[in-house]
Amino acid sequence: MNRHRSSRRTRTLLAALAAAGSSAGALAGALLAGTGPTAGASSAPRSHTLELSFLQDPGQPPDPAVYYAGQGLLLQDNVYEGLVQYAANNPAHAIVPDLATSWSVSDNHQTYTFHLRHGVLFHDGTRFTSAAIWPSFQRDLAVGGGPAYMAAVVKSVSTPSPFTAVVHLTAPNSIFLDYLASPYGPRIYSPTGLAKHAGKNHDQTYLATHDLGTGPYVLTKAQPGIDYQLKAFPGYWGKKPYYTTVNLPVIDNLDTEEIQLQDGHLAAILHDLTAQAVSSYRKSGTFQVYSLPTLESEYAYVNQTSWLSSAADRRALLEAIDVKKIQQEAFSGRGTIATQIYPRNLLPAGVAVQKDQYDPAVLRRIVAKLPASERTFTIGYDSGSSDGQLIASLLTIQLDQTGLTVRSIGYPTGTIYGWAPPGNDKGAPDLLVDYVWPDAYDAYQWAHINFTSTGGVNYLHCAVPGVNGQLAKALATNDVSLYGKVGEEAVQSGCYLNLVNQNDVFVAQRWLKGLPQGHVVAAPYSVRLAALYPG
Repeated sequence: MNRHRSSRRTRTLLAALAAAGSSAGALAGALLAGTGPTAGASSAPRSHTLELSFLQDPGQPPDPAVYYAGQGLLLQDNVYEGLVQYAANNPAHAIVPDLATSWSVSDNHQTYTFHLRHGVLFHDGTRFTSAAIWPSFQRDLAVGGGPAYMAAVVKSVSTPSPFTAVVHLTAPNSIFLDYLASPYGPRIYSPTGLAKHAGKNHDQTYLATHDLGTGPYVLTKAQPGIDYQLKAFPGYWGKKPYYTTVNLPVIDNLDTEEIQLQDGHLAAILHDLTAQAVSSYRKSGTFQVYSLPTLESEYAYVNQTSWLSSAADRRALLEAIDVKKIQQEAFSGRGTIATQIYPRNLLPAGVAVQKDQYDPAVLRRIVAKLPASERTFTIGYDSGSSDGQLIASLLTIQLDQTGLTVRSIGYPTGTIYGWAPPGNDKGAPDLLVDYVWPDAYDAYQWAHINFTSTGGVNYLHCAVPGVNGQLAKALATNDVSLYGKVGEEAVQSGCYLNLVNQNDVFVAQRWLKGLPQGHVVAAPYSVRLAALYPG
């Protein structure tokens, strides 16, 4: 999945430096950290209002059947709950109760029985019972948004009691609990509210500005491009949040966002800080800096057209990339060199390994034999990503030294997504760098969107042969070795390179506590707000 990042000043500066032929070190050093950390708030405000922000508008309503992006998870997942969830403050793959307190799974992974929590209220006052489960799945399917495939595996739901729900799947699925725990997975809505506000589009109009969830917060304001607001739900079944109001204005400029943090107006910045900014905040000691693991990767995709039709030539291209230099220049303190083709921790160590084989000599020999007309090479990146632009600039310098004539071009997010459907990649670059992450904490969720010919982020369609059959078998049996085999074949294809495993970096006032405790590895740019408190 791809998400916007923005810093207009940084992007302009990078473009100028790249045009001037600056060195890699100069490029990275030029990424100024806004105005630099200066003051910050010395003590916690007495108010129970928390001031945060979005660097860009979430872009989609915080409606679980529709929302399929990054920053807006902060809204959605503090308002809605599912049957299960991923444990917070835990880098391991741990699924824990949410609206279900316990569950059991049939031997064939096709029937899941959930025992439900008592005493839960929806925000509209409806009591939560098993009667809410099937309408929630049906609503996601009817809307048909990006996350709908996770509800599509449900054949029916039986309700032997008000607090027992038995979910019957269309086929064996060993990772259905991961579907339910996913930040984009099925959430449970008030059935009363769904019926009342259905309208002509399955409640989409109503849920663009309201909610029908059970979470610790209620959506009280949603003005796209301007601001959003959450307020604590007084009838929440769990621990009551300290902050009863959370304001989230849209600030579309990183410099402005940093100034407001430094002036003490914002409690924290939760996304999109550059490596240089992070370094500057760490050195200042004025703010608390958290670098927390995610499933996000900075990825490279190779186009198998022209002279790159050979897997051997594609591997030579990837071996000419100095990944260590990219990590040092673009992700120091924010990410580590990836050693597996999957994002970190999805598979055991030593499986689907990418070996560090930096050696541009092989590519030089290949390029030397190419006609001059075939030596022009394009590197693409998301035009909303300052990280992507820096990486493309670093790669331009590296690959220029092999005899290629390299240029880098920024493409809008919509254009990049438009290449994903088969046959739609006309005009795509020779190499694309993009930041992506799986929908959930399991290997299938990565492999099926990335390595199959119809995968949603396999933008350049360099699919692994036989992958569909292997993944179908792995999904039914939970045979982890099959995911490893798919990954090893992806490495050999030369179509993909996992460059860096990225972290979420939060910079916060020193008085704001609980950020690590509210962070979920599978939910980038987000935090469970009920975990936050002043100290």
